[in-house]
Amino acid sequence: MTSFERYRALFDLKDKVALVAGGAGGIGSAVSEGLAAYGASVVVAGRTAHKAEELAGRICAANGQAWGAGLDVLDFEAVQSLVNQVVERHGALDIMVNCTGTHVEAPAEDYAEVDWDKVLDLNLKAAFFISQAVARAQIPRGGGKQIHISSVRSALGIRRGYVAYCASKAGLNLMIKQLATEWARHNITINGIAPTFTRTELVKDYLDDPSFYAPLVARIPLGRICEPMDLAAMAIYLAAPASDFVTGQIIFADGGVTACQ
Repeated sequence: MTSFERYRALFDLKDKVALVAGGAGGIGSAVSEGLAAYGASVVVAGRTAHKAEELAGRICAANGQAWGAGLDVLDFEAVQSLVNQVVERHGALDIMVNCTGTHVEAPAEDYAEVDWDKVLDLNLKAAFFISQAVARAQIPRGGGKQIHISSVRSALGIRRGYVAYCASKAGLNLMIKQLATEWARHNITINGIAPTFTRTELVKDYLDDPSFYAPLVARIPLGRICEPMDLAAMAIYLAAPASDFVTGQIIFADGGVTACQ
């Protein structure tokens, strides 16, 4: 292999198997397509099975390799079962990207326990248990890559309404660092991607409102919001051999927001 070929191989995901949780959502679909474009066999896992299967079909139609599966990440037995199924089918599970998440907006003084639990259960508790299930598959096979989608709100507060979301994502960041420390001996790297406001169908109504969009963009030094492909690019890097010496890091894909705070 020539030196040029070695550099090209840094981003080659051929023969790698990737599980993308929340893989048919706005961010997850870009991540699923991006990993497949670089050669990975992608398991698109989503709460709505037919959406996951439809995306997998589109990836296959574009000459990628993918299959879809329904998955509720709050059902930890189902998570372990899917991980086992992936290993049985492919012989390995090299990469996991967790794109799941939720928020409930309310003033902190009125925040309900049920809403707190809903946000923390999905954003933090489920994130740990999917990492654990995947690690159990990766440890006997010599390691692997894990990536979680965090948020700029893990490091910066917002005026009102996001207390549980901010707490959950800050907790996720430190969980990533701790797992990176514990699992380094198993050759598992685990990192986070922390975006600012990202263009997806879920927030389309907000972005169509000039009174919301204009001040939002004005606070971002690069002058635009995050696109799903920006996050897919980060995921490709963190999933590829190029990042083999990177672990326990939170990469802020935020257009410079945290740089100027």
